Amino acid sequence: MKRSQINAAIRRMEGLLSKYSFSLPSFCNWTPDDWKSKGHEYDEIRAAMLGWDITDYGEERFDEMGFTLITLRNGLSGSEKYNKPYAEKLLMVEDGQYAPMHFHWNKMEDIINRGGGNVLIRVYNSTSEGGFDSDRVKVLSDGREYFVAPGTQVRLSPGESISIYPRLYHDFEVEAGSGAVLLGEVSMCNDDKNDNRFYEKLGRFPAIEEDAAPYRLLCTEYPQAR
Repeated sequence: MKRSQINAAIRRMEGLLSKYSFSLPSFCNWTPDDWKSKGHEYDEIRAAMLGWDITDYGEERFDEMGFTLITLRNGLSGSEKYNKPYAEKLLMVEDGQYAPMHFHWNKMEDIINRGGGNVLIRVYNSTSEGGFDSDRVKVLSDGREYFVAPGTQVRLSPGESISIYPRLYHDFEVEAGSGAVLLGEVSMCNDDKNDNRFYEKLGRFPAIEEDAAPYRLLCTEYPQAR
């Protein structure tokens, strides 16, 4: 991705957050120059990779596959110092974008439509070999339990949510024409390095072409404290 694309996506998400009156912690507003003066008192942000994030799954088709997100809080598995057992994220999925099929080995999460358009979440049970199971899928949504055929897309309008339990395959996209969606994610501790199982082999972080100065640093770019 070009840095200019990343900058533009972050600004669009800031606009969406403002529209729905969602205020961010101060570290999400720091500039690259601000980061130069941040010492060890902010090591939790660095270690837990809090803040802005972009994924294009290494496919370089961000307008079609990928989204913009912010990790607001997170713990580190096995860490005594950063041992929070929970995480919270915000995601912006824009019209035409797609998050590909995957499950989590251990993490349970709730995905919540915080505002905007409608999101469609397709679900499958996984087989022991990592394929799609043919059994009906249990859906847990806002206190309701019901079953759907494998491959069904569950539609979440603003305010609605779905619980994604371990080994439940899911992908998601915006319902065409309904507009960008602000998603919330409340979950167990998030571990992108070890807990994701994509149905097709994909990357996670983009290769960046520096065609502009960064507007915000991504969570993979923070300088070490002096």
